[in-house]
Amino acid sequence: MRYGHGLVLGKFYPPHAGHHHLVRTAAARCERLTVLVCASSVESVPLADRVAWMREAHPGCEVVGAVDDIPVDLTDPDVWAAHVAIFRAAVPERIDAVFTSESYGEELGRRMGAASVLVDPDRTAYPVSGTAVRKDPVGCWPYLAPPVRGALARRVVVLGAESTGTTTLARDLAERYRARGGVWAGTRWVPEYGREFSERKLAALGPAGTWTDVSFASEEFPLIAAGQLAREDRAAREGAPVLFCDTDAFATTIWHERYLGSANPAVARVAEEGRRQHLWLLTDHADVPFEDDGLRDGEHLRPWMTDRFAAELTRTGRPFRVLRGSREQRLAEAVEAVERLLAADWGFTDPLPERRG
Repeated sequence: MRYGHGLVLGKFYPPHAGHHHLVRTAAARCERLTVLVCASSVESVPLADRVAWMREAHPGCEVVGAVDDIPVDLTDPDVWAAHVAIFRAAVPERIDAVFTSESYGEELGRRMGAASVLVDPDRTAYPVSGTAVRKDPVGCWPYLAPPVRGALARRVVVLGAESTGTTTLARDLAERYRARGGVWAGTRWVPEYGREFSERKLAALGPAGTWTDVSFASEEFPLIAAGQLAREDRAAREGAPVLFCDTDAFATTIWHERYLGSANPAVARVAEEGRRQHLWLLTDHADVPFEDDGLRDGEHLRPWMTDRFAAELTRTGRPFRVLRGSREQRLAEAVEAVERLLAADWGFTDPLPERRG
């Protein structure tokens, strides 16, 4: 049977493949479908994010959000009435059918004055739930869409002074995790956008140009920071539960000091507004010989830069670890730090309790 106006509602905390299957099924049976995202104030994923994720996944549907801080009690008529009042305030138009995968679907349909359509209640199409995702995001990674992956991926930044092995370590870490296979096979690393920016500036000088002829303007650094962050965000959406970044927008604040001798608040704003990283690995200049690759001239500044990175990481409350020793030693210590990060809590707060009788 085909319906005029259908409704799918849920917490989508966070949305997963089962949710998307429900929405697609409902959309195929309705002339028009509204998706209502209901979030409580105690939940750690903002309502606006969930609405945006569902809109991206289902552009043909109307997606709206509502705050619902009433605990679920399927045995209490007054609680039911309070929930339905929130639903109707968010979606005041007539509803012809409600689509759910839950046992309460029939009662919800009755109270909304609509038909109830049950979709895959046994989760055979996609054996996943929001509870499972919150408990084990890595195990549920195949069921998550790009925007959710982008929000959840643990981002590890490798940063340091010139010629301290940041690129080597970022690449080595990605290769180590890719070798694990499974969800880790898609592990990626993000190259340094600032280096590409610098290469273009040098190339623009022509064959006779050298690195000493290149100069930077302060207004270029916010662009570099934003470009780095954009690449990082794209890679996080497409990859595995961990992403390795060869520098980040925060590091650009120190590079501005290195080249221009002072801070630029605009760069710092980009770094703070785009702060989605979880761990910083600082490559010490010790034990790494300086190599001039044509884009470097700061061997004498390496101790100062290492100290500045450490000081600013500490001041801004960014968790970091200083890596020293050989390439193998640094990789081993980095993996140990990353494993602790992945084993830590992923930050989901518990939803409001539910009583189902």
